[in-house]
Amino acid sequence: MLIKLHRLSIRKGELGSELMNERMDLYTDYLHTTFGKATATGLSDLLNGALSHDQITRMLADGLKGSKDLWLEVKPLVRKYENDEACLIFDDTLIEKEYTDENELICSHWNHAKCEYIRGINLLTAFYHSEGVKSGEPLRVPIAYECITKPVLYTELATKKVKRKSTVSKNELMRMMIEHSINQRLKFKYVLSDTWFASVENIELIHKSNKFFIFDIKQNRLSVFNYSDKRKGNWKKISDLDIPEQTPVKVFLKGCDIEMLLIKQVFTNKDGSTGTRCLISNDLKLTKDDFETIYKKRWSVEEYHKSLKQNNAAVKSPTRTVVTQSNHIFASLLSYIKMESYKLVFKINHFALKGKIYAEALKAAFEEIRKLKKQMTELGSA
Repeated sequence: MLIKLHRLSIRKGELGSELMNERMDLYTDYLHTTFGKATATGLSDLLNGALSHDQITRMLADGLKGSKDLWLEVKPLVRKYENDEACLIFDDTLIEKEYTDENELICSHWNHAKCEYIRGINLLTAFYHSEGVKSGEPLRVPIAYECITKPVLYTELATKKVKRKSTVSKNELMRMMIEHSINQRLKFKYVLSDTWFASVENIELIHKSNKFFIFDIKQNRLSVFNYSDKRKGNWKKISDLDIPEQTPVKVFLKGCDIEMLLIKQVFTNKDGSTGTRCLISNDLKLTKDDFETIYKKRWSVEEYHKSLKQNNAAVKSPTRTVVTQSNHIFASLLSYIKMESYKLVFKINHFALKGKIYAEALKAAFEEIRKLKKQMTELGSA
């Protein structure tokens, strides 16, 4: 019912070309609703055979989809809601595939949360966050992405184990995505990311592009307060600098020529313990409140990762080839974008929407059981 309402409420073309084609559109609808694994057989059964298992499989195997295809689909929605104060957020996540055969896409990647290598798909996303949209809800969508592949096999000398590596780093991919966004004249002001992406090369590219960044910065990075100490090489670790809490101070980072603002934030964890985070920016006009308000938007990418996995079946595909595995991730991204458009129209978040779908499914199942019970009673009395 919500899908029908959505198609009546959202003008044709808002998501671009009817969100790929009819089969992909059906597949992405299916990703919203499946309770278990997202299979070609499952969708075919749901459609009472109107699409065969083979037709759905061929759709997933029909050419490798990628970031350019995603941009074409999401571009009309972004153009409608973009503004000059928007943020471009970079982060990666691991879609675990512990029991799937290894290949250049599904292989060992470092899991920051568990501090260990885990087999899966490592997804890097350029995530667009734009507030002040007409619905009152922020637009939060992926506009570019890369499934990290490791096609190069090598033997580790110490352990003699065969391992894999990428031909391009995540930081290089991030810079490519930023340049593409600028070339597409995407409106945004800030680039946000965690410590992994706070490299000198990224800082320089963003600054030269007349954009601002706010990065979480490791406290072992070397810095100085003024140009005189920079020229003399009197570098100190950020952790050793005498910096007042919650007060932005000007610094230079080693390897960078530009002056930046650094702030030390103290926060309280859920368990009551406290932690310290240092943020750095090339926007020298930021206040303490600005740092907190703007960088808080980075949390939206974590919610996106959670919704992608739990509401859009990113982890639930038993596909077996690199092309079909990659195209399933592409379909999950399109599925997420659909959910975001529903959010803007119906003012209901992704998890509440999924709950509503489940509730309707449970009602239908309950009614089916009551029908069976009635039929059984009638047959028993015959």
